[in-house]
Amino acid sequence: MRSMSEYRKRLVDPLLSELLSELPAIMLVGPRATGKTTTATRHAETLIRLDRPAEAAAFRADADAALRGLTEPILLDEWQAVPEVLGAVKRAVDTDSRPGRFLLTGSVRADLDAVTWPGTGRVVRVAMYPLTVGEQHSRPTRPLVSRVVAGEELTVADDTPDLRGYVELALRGGFPEASLDLTERAREWWLEGYVDQLLTRDALTVDGGRDPARLRRYFEAYALNSAGLADHKTIYDAAGINYKTALAYEHLLQNLMVVDHLPAWTSNRLKRLTRAPKRYLVDPSLLGGTLGVDTNAVLRDGDLLGRLLDTFVTAQLRAEVATTDTRSRLYHARQEQGRHEIDVIIELGGQSVIAIEVKASSAPSPGDARHLQWLRKELGNRFVGGVVLHTGPDSYPLGDGIVAAPISTLWT
Repeated sequence: MRSMSEYRKRLVDPLLSELLSELPAIMLVGPRATGKTTTATRHAETLIRLDRPAEAAAFRADADAALRGLTEPILLDEWQAVPEVLGAVKRAVDTDSRPGRFLLTGSVRADLDAVTWPGTGRVVRVAMYPLTVGEQHSRPTRPLVSRVVAGEELTVADDTPDLRGYVELALRGGFPEASLDLTERAREWWLEGYVDQLLTRDALTVDGGRDPARLRRYFEAYALNSAGLADHKTIYDAAGINYKTALAYEHLLQNLMVVDHLPAWTSNRLKRLTRAPKRYLVDPSLLGGTLGVDTNAVLRDGDLLGRLLDTFVTAQLRAEVATTDTRSRLYHARQEQGRHEIDVIIELGGQSVIAIEVKASSAPSPGDARHLQWLRKELGNRFVGGVVLHTGPDSYPLGDGIVAAPISTLWT
């Protein structure tokens, strides 16, 4: 086990430092237990824990007065416990917009989308996700996007895992406490407890009218379809609920930031592209925590294996892209009837793209890159590069502008 006191530098750390040097207030948002408080504390002089009744009392009574006189930057942790603090931050920033005054952290995004939310134009949101493998091992790596754009060779690590190793990494996930400090047995219990708390206590704080048993069935069906394009009806039929309830449950899980959509990529050069999003659990370990599967169970189920690896790779890319200078966005692409389908499209701007396929294969062939070759032909010079990420040990070309590379190149 690793030392619980050992801090792993996060991808978001340099971005927070940069933004706090120019902006008055930053809100760090992400799923519960991703290390937001630990990271934000390193950028703050004063920490206020609003989930502690004693500290929250003054802010409930008079948030404006409670903020005055504190040494800045001030970290207001779990802001959603005392939502009126946002109004006080707004008024403080309106009065004095010096950079680096406030940091806010929270695990619920419901109020952020409300019409009455007071932070617009005053509080900048920054997303923080579970640890990547590179962060877990404290490996400073250049983002895959930057390396592909620069035409760099995608290097291979000496400790590149095999298929079983990748499954173990995926099920370990990126929640700091579970992935860094616990044995496998304790981690399984932690993840099951996380899911249980998520679907009972945390869900009730956002929407107290939801039935935890039905919500659990829906979340299990969602997990089984992670990284998939299943029609929403397939998921809610499997959970035994109706359309209206399913929409409410999906919105609730999005507000808790444990599920995510990869929108469908569109282009005026390509016809008949589906508009349906791909649905994902935000961290692959939640699949194990929800379904109770271990490495051997995943390896015996080809469909589950593919979903887990796709969810794992997308989790690495999501955290990386959220902090890159290119302001890239993640999509997927699929033609109707599935004639061509690409797991991840990274749009760089001006519809220039990097395309990524994920294969549970140790030696993909040029045939495994046929969808990338199709996209390259269709887009011409807007196609920056294609990568087939696989579970083998080698990196090699698969055609003009397309390479095969181990999944581990993401953290090499």
